[in-house]
Amino acid sequence: MERLSRENPWVWVVVQNPGGDEQIMGLRDQEKDAGFIPIFLTKQEANDCAADLPRERGSKYEIQAIRYRELARQAAGKGFMIYVLNGAGTICGKQNPV
Repeated sequence: MERLSRENPWVWVVVQNPGGDEQIMGLRDQEKDAGFIPIFLTKQEANDCAADLPRERGSKYEIQAIRYRELARQAAGKGFMIYVLNGAGTICGKQNPV
């Protein structure tokens, strides 16, 4: 996870209501009782997993790229953790972006 911050790569997120009142999808870790933003290192992994993530009825979703540091800044401002997921939805890493 430190590499993500240092290298500032593009990562992939799920965006709710793209083009309108869009926001990056956040989820809740029930075990930790904490909000998190799922991210993916490749677009293919995001596409493979996105359909299995919980969604709000009536909302549209789209996979979009964002620079890691920009995402971390937004996540920290809203009190969210960042979880790196693979295409199967397995958590590969966690970071508190504060």
